[in-house]
Amino acid sequence: MIHIENLTKSYGSLTAVSDLNLTIPAGECFGFLGPNGAGKTTTIKLLAGLLKPNKGTIEICGYNIQVDPQRVKSIIGYIPDKPFIYEKLTGGEFLDFIADLYQVNGTFVKNKREELLNLFSIKDFEHELVEGYSHGMKQKLVITAALIHNPRVIIIDEPMVGLDPKGMRQVKEIFKELTKNGVTVFMSTHTMSIAQEMCHRIGIIHKSTLIALGTMDELQRQARVLSGLEDVFLQLTSETHSKQIT
Repeated sequence: MIHIENLTKSYGSLTAVSDLNLTIPAGECFGFLGPNGAGKTTTIKLLAGLLKPNKGTIEICGYNIQVDPQRVKSIIGYIPDKPFIYEKLTGGEFLDFIADLYQVNGTFVKNKREELLNLFSIKDFEHELVEGYSHGMKQKLVITAALIHNPRVIIIDEPMVGLDPKGMRQVKEIFKELTKNGVTVFMSTHTMSIAQEMCHRIGIIHKSTLIALGTMDELQRQARVLSGLEDVFLQLTSETHSKQIT
């Protein structure tokens, strides 16, 4: 579903992502981890078509995002770390706007919308201006908007920011169900427990380069650590271990 080959993005003399190669199949929840400034958000924005690479290609569901960006954007859902919503719209008006952008309407969309609004307990706020929403409510609305057109690939940057425990549980259950139905999830997060619980495989980027890739067991073997993902991550991104890799 996602195929990345020799992906490189630079800002002047600074290389944010260097020769990234990844293949992620249908139905996989893939975790993308790294320290601050490692290149995670840049990679997310490249996948979402918000940035253009200096080199390399991205294919999603067989479509090259540089060649056919509109086609790719029609089959992905993007959830940023900081939700942007037109705050003078009501929640319902914002969802109508998103549905119109994707050119989807009818009974299916209406039912999907009602299902998600009820699931996230924001149905009662559908007709209130978004400017009055809490951060967690805005995050739930953005997730609803990203799912309203039944995307085949979901790209998420810090999905749990601002959510209460109930909201986090709801989001985890939704993504687990989506992957069971063949949807691919590409998720960047700093919350190691979330990544360990949800992701089938995990990639770790450090100083713009992918330094580790695999299941939890495979990462533990590479790091020579038998404990949880946090310890594995700290070991793999330590200066001593990085020097051993190179």
